[in-house]
Amino acid sequence: MNKVIFAALIMMVSANSAFAIDLHSARSQGMVAEQANGYVKAVKSSPEVEALVADVNAKRKAEYERIAKEKGIKVEDVAVIAAQELLKK
Repeated sequence: MNKVIFAALIMMVSANSAFAIDLHSARSQGMVAEQANGYVKAVKSSPEVEALVADVNAKRKAEYERIAKEKGIKVEDVAVIAAQELLKK
């Protein structure tokens, strides 16, 4: 099950964004950080970073909800599993 959640998350994270900075770049530049709850947070706040964080977190939440419904588990559990996989990187 963890592999399914991780695969879905990778597809979601790699989707093109309308923002000038993407999640990978923002992470590598220390602008955002992964949290243990499965969502990202702004480290260096700016309107662009805040918009990126809001967009990424909204997409993640929708995907976590979809997976939770499909697997019959809590959304929070899906988010924690995804966080564990993301934090391994």
